[in-house]
Amino acid sequence: MKSFSKLSERQRNILRFMDRYFDEYGYPPTIREIGEATDIFSTSVVNYNLNKLVEHGFIERSDSKARGLRLVRAIPNGRNSVRKSEKGAERFPGVPLIGQIVAGEPIHIPETAYADEENMLEIPRSFLGGVNPTETYALRVSGDSMTDAMIQDGDIVVLRHTDTAQNGDMVAVWLTDREETTLKYFYQEGMRVRLQPAHPTMEPIYVQGTDCRVQGKVLCVVRRVD
Repeated sequence: MKSFSKLSERQRNILRFMDRYFDEYGYPPTIREIGEATDIFSTSVVNYNLNKLVEHGFIERSDSKARGLRLVRAIPNGRNSVRKSEKGAERFPGVPLIGQIVAGEPIHIPETAYADEENMLEIPRSFLGGVNPTETYALRVSGDSMTDAMIQDGDIVVLRHTDTAQNGDMVAVWLTDREETTLKYFYQEGMRVRLQPAHPTMEPIYVQGTDCRVQGKVLCVVRRVD
């Protein structure tokens, strides 16, 4: 385990920046933010140095989180932000954005979704309603069939992996007979299922229960405001 003084200048600069960032914001910086702050223009070079800092025992990192960095050793003349980094690394769990729901085109939703940092969403745990982040994934919505539910074209929905639903749940469902995925309200009506849009001019979709496979239940909606 190297001492701070034995690290390269680049690695010391990364640690100093992380220490300041944790102290100011209370959660970890992204790879790109580290590169911009330390004049490293390649994310692969940032990753190389972060891995070296892991080897030397200064940080821990999780590739499954958007901001999966944590300081584990204090640095000389630092701001004692190790404790803040322990809490901050858990504040924004990474939710993988794995695709979009487009009527007429199938989308494969794996049981265990993974995406690199560029496609990981930072979602406060309070938005997930107590659901473990590893059980979630996100899809970008294409279309306007759920506008009355305040879901617009281009919004992102965060879902929990599940293959069951209760009446009134908003779910992503795979229609096996049509080979398409859709986002609708779910209602079981005898042997058939009614998939109800939230739009005044659109009619519900009726399918046999055997032709409808639930893939996830919506937990929250993410919208970018320009």
